[in-house]
Amino acid sequence: MARKRKPLPTLENIEITDVAAEGNALARVDDMVVFVPFAAPGDIVDIKLDKKKKSFAEGHIARMVRPGDVRIEPRCEHFGICGGCRWQHLPYEFQLKCKRQQVIDVLGRIAKVDFPEVMPIVGSDEIWAYRNKLEYTFSNKSWLTYEQLSSGEDFPDRDAAGFHIPGAFDKVLDIRKCHLQDDFTNRLRLFVKDFVKTAGYEFYDLREQHGFIRNLMIRVLSTGEIMAVFSFGEGDENKIYSLLDAVRAQFTEITSLQYVVNTKVNDTIGDLDIICYSGKPYVEEEMEGLRFRIGPKSFYQTNSRQAYKLYSVVRDFAGLTGDELVYDLYTGTGTIAIFVARKARKVIGIEYVESAIEDARINSQANGIDNTEFFAGDMKDVLTGDFVACHGRPDVMIVDPPRAGMHGDVVKVILDAEPRRIVYVSCNPATQARDLALLDVKYKIDAVCPVDMFPHTQHVENVVLLTRRQSSASEEL
Repeated sequence: MARKRKPLPTLENIEITDVAAEGNALARVDDMVVFVPFAAPGDIVDIKLDKKKKSFAEGHIARMVRPGDVRIEPRCEHFGICGGCRWQHLPYEFQLKCKRQQVIDVLGRIAKVDFPEVMPIVGSDEIWAYRNKLEYTFSNKSWLTYEQLSSGEDFPDRDAAGFHIPGAFDKVLDIRKCHLQDDFTNRLRLFVKDFVKTAGYEFYDLREQHGFIRNLMIRVLSTGEIMAVFSFGEGDENKIYSLLDAVRAQFTEITSLQYVVNTKVNDTIGDLDIICYSGKPYVEEEMEGLRFRIGPKSFYQTNSRQAYKLYSVVRDFAGLTGDELVYDLYTGTGTIAIFVARKARKVIGIEYVESAIEDARINSQANGIDNTEFFAGDMKDVLTGDFVACHGRPDVMIVDPPRAGMHGDVVKVILDAEPRRIVYVSCNPATQARDLALLDVKYKIDAVCPVDMFPHTQHVENVVLLTRRQSSASEEL
C-alpha cells in the first residue's frame, strides 16, 4: 500500500521580493526560492506550497496579509483565474521595467557574450483593446472556480465560451468580458453563446470529442475590417447556416464571415478547408501606406500598432541604403520583407507555410513591390549553401524564428553566408540568447532593443543587431 504523502505546509507572513520568469513573482524563505503567481513585490502573504524541490518551491497566495505599494487593482474580473494577463496587478511602467530586465538577465545568464547597454523598451501606446486577434473555445463543461466548488451549490449549466485554463486542454473558463480586444468581440461571443443555447445546439465536449460549436476566431483590424471564423465539430448545414445567418444579420460590420468543420482531435485548422460564407475570404491591415492581406490561416502580429514600431526598429537596425540583398528568414506573410523592400535592392523571404508564402506574393504584388522573391519549405532544407550560391550572398539577414529559436543547421548556414549584418527578432529572449552564443564566433552584438507587444503579460519581443567581426569575412581573407 502506497504511503500517503504529507501535505505541504503554508508559509506565513512572507514578503514577495521580486518578479520572476513565466510571469510569477518570488520570495526567499531561508535558502529556498518560492515562485508565486499573481503576487507583487512588497506583498506580505501566506503562501500555500503546491510543489517542493530541494532548492525551490511553487505555491499560491492563501491569504493577503498586506498588499505592497506597487500593487494596483486589476481591471478584469477574471484576473487570477484566466491566466492570460498575469501582470494586470502591476503598473504598466513597472511591467516595462521588468521586461527590460528580463532581456538583460537572459543575455547575461544564457548568451554569456558581450553586449551593449540595452536600449529603453518600446512601450505600447494602447494597453487595453490592443489585440487584433482572439480565439475562444466553446465547451459543455466550464471550469468551476475554487469558490464555486466550495459553495456546495449544484451547477447544471456548464456551457462556456472562453479561454482554456493554462495547462488543461479540457478546462474552459467562461468569459463575460475580455479587455484585450475591441468590445465588439465580447458582444459577438455572448450573442453566439446565447443563440446556440436557445437553439438547443450542443457545446463541444472536449473529452468525448463531440458537439456542434467548437471555436471562434475574431480579427478586428485598424482598417475597420472584421473577420469571424467559426469552427464546428459536426457538419450539420442547417445548424451552421442558421447560426451564421443570425450573426450576419446582427453584426453587419463583419466583412469576412467564414467557417470550418473540424472533426479532428485537435483544434488546428491549417490542414482543413475553410469556407467563406459571406464577404471577402480575407481582411486587410494597413502599415505606412502598405496593405497586408490576412487570411484565416495567416500569421500576423496580433498588436497592429506595436507591429509598426517593431518593424521600424528592425528597419533601422538593418541600416539599408537601397543597395543591399536582404534575406528575411521565417518571413510569414512577408510583412517585414515588404516593409523593408522599398529601402533594399532585393529581399528574399523564406517560410515553412506554403499558404503564408502565397499571401506574401499577393501582398507584394498588391503593393506594387517588385523586388521580393519568396520560397516555401523547412528553413533548414531551403536555406542551404547551394541556395546562397544560387541566389547571392546576403548583405543583411533578418531572422524572426518561432519561440524555439533557430535550428542548428540554419545557424551554420548563416555563419557560412557571413552577411554584414544580422537583425534577430525574437518572441523568446531565452532561445534568442542561446542562438546569440552560437553566432558569437563571427558576430558581435551592437544593439539590443526590447519591444512590448503584449501589455499585462510577461511576454516581451526583443530585437538584436549583430555585425560581422571583420576578421571573419571570407572575402577579406
